[in-house]
Amino acid sequence: MRHITRTLRLICAAAVAGLLLAGCGLLGGAKNGNGALVGMDMQGAAERADAMLYATVGAIKPEIEWVHDATTTGSCDVTRYWTVMTVVSEQRRGNFLGVVERFWKASGYRIDTVNPSKDLPAIYATSKDGFGITVLFGYKGQAFFEVTSPCVDKSKVAEPTKVANGRTYQSEIPTPNVRSDFWSAETSVPGPTPSP
Repeated sequence: MRHITRTLRLICAAAVAGLLLAGCGLLGGAKNGNGALVGMDMQGAAERADAMLYATVGAIKPEIEWVHDATTTGSCDVTRYWTVMTVVSEQRRGNFLGVVERFWKASGYRIDTVNPSKDLPAIYATSKDGFGITVLFGYKGQAFFEVTSPCVDKSKVAEPTKVANGRTYQSEIPTPNVRSDFWSAETSVPGPTPSP
């Protein structure tokens, strides 16, 4: 029994370590001597993050409205945040997450964690080059996306160049305000939900 318990602890510790390393960008992609992804600076990482987000929201049908949110930089990483402005009803969140999860798997992303919470579901994934991508639902079911780069070379980071398709907001908390016949429908339809 002690052997089984110790083996389970080691397996859990290895799994947690793997998730932490993936989240810090220490897995995937070639690194230079400083531990940064070779040939990429923070601006390049921001552009890669944007491309991942554009592709993800482009795969969601019917179309959702989204806006750019903050961009943050660490000592050697960049995170882009997007806010979904389309109302996604509680009954449609499983469908929404299922579409995203299937697209990420088809894009070669590794699904790291799925939080099946009824109130605050989320999916965390990692691309082959070490970018972490997340979709999560927050207060009152508002959806958010974020992409965090692995460690890259330091540089300035410009704002995204592509115009968002949702209402922009200044100095206010963004809340979903766009009704969709499909996403805000209050009746459930059979469809995939995120894998456990």
